[in-house]
Amino acid sequence: MNSAIQTLIDRGFVKDCTDYEGLSELMDKNPVTFYCGVDPTGPSLHVGHIVPFFAMHHLQEAGHNPICLVGGGTGLIGDPSGKTEMRKILPEETIRDNVKRITGQLGKIVDLSDNPPAGCGKARIMNNADWLVDLNYIKFLRDVGVYFSVNRMLTFEGVKQRLERGLSFIEFNYQLLQSYDFHILNERAGCRLQIGGADQWGNIVAGIDLIQRMGGEECFGLTFNLIMRADGKKMGKSEKGAVFLSPELYSPYDFYQYWRNVADADAVRFMKLFTFLSLDEIKEYEDPKRNINDAKARLAYEVTKIVHGEEEAEKAKSAAAALFSSSAPVSKEGMPSAKIAAADFENGIGVLDLFTRSGLTSSNGDARRLVTQGGAEINGKKISDPKAVVTTADLDDGELLLKAGKKRFMRVIAE
Repeated sequence: MNSAIQTLIDRGFVKDCTDYEGLSELMDKNPVTFYCGVDPTGPSLHVGHIVPFFAMHHLQEAGHNPICLVGGGTGLIGDPSGKTEMRKILPEETIRDNVKRITGQLGKIVDLSDNPPAGCGKARIMNNADWLVDLNYIKFLRDVGVYFSVNRMLTFEGVKQRLERGLSFIEFNYQLLQSYDFHILNERAGCRLQIGGADQWGNIVAGIDLIQRMGGEECFGLTFNLIMRADGKKMGKSEKGAVFLSPELYSPYDFYQYWRNVADADAVRFMKLFTFLSLDEIKEYEDPKRNINDAKARLAYEVTKIVHGEEEAEKAKSAAAALFSSSAPVSKEGMPSAKIAAADFENGIGVLDLFTRSGLTSSNGDARRLVTQGGAEINGKKISDPKAVVTTADLDDGELLLKAGKKRFMRVIAE
């Protein structure tokens, strides 16, 4: 087995391959150009999106050449795979803005620089809007659509699931467009491999088939496991919803804490998938004598460093130490914070309103339940009276530290 493929297998990425032997032989001969696509249907990627791009990082380190395909064209439609209902159709301006944001996020995981480190492949960003937006529909049907069997398309699992709930014609076209992407990348960039999540199997196979029918060379597909947590829930979900890579949508501190609080059974597994640490280094954390919290802390730090940078990772680590450690106080700079006018404290703020305005609770009713169930604290003191009022006298150096439950904090700054 080719060493790069074996690395992905050993780290837990691989679900299936169209031809292990053929792909391994190809990758042993020369660097392979390969791609993975993502549709810019939102302003940020979330944790569930990035597994294939971590795999892309390892393939790039092995000398292969990645193409990050941002779907400025297919994003105008939306992939029905794995979705229970049709995506909202977004304006073209929104799609273009999302493309810029997501490109920046991918650059944190894959080296998109002009001069990658020695031994690494050279990556590039491409946008399928460049060849899809101005397609002539009749010509496309004659040149590409003729090779697709509706009967075969209906056998793919993603299509079958959606047929039960309703699948629009615009979504049904998606497989043709993604297959055409692979054909174009093969023709223009010599791309021989598409990688993606397991839910992309049907689309990938269709693309390989199209290339061969249109006279192209043999191509391959490699899919990755859909990552589930040890509790059986989908990876990347939290109390706040999706764990986004954007700091505006999900703060670096909360991002750090998400990884710090994974189940014990997931810590080492996620280190293999979501960090760049070597397998030899990760193996040290598999020692049963070692405290599993060491692995979880290292995981949280490494993923936060990749996505948000070393400075933000250090801030989040320091903030967590200040909140959860009994040692000397550490900088609170990285803690999630909310600002409330100092004048409001002079007049007095009801405790329920305070927790809701801080963002720790979604409503005053939610805050009331938190207080009555004993989960609310202000500056280390438990709050049991839902009618309590917080004033300037309660501020500590112009701040409050709110706590909801065991692990959720908010630094409130009076300004």
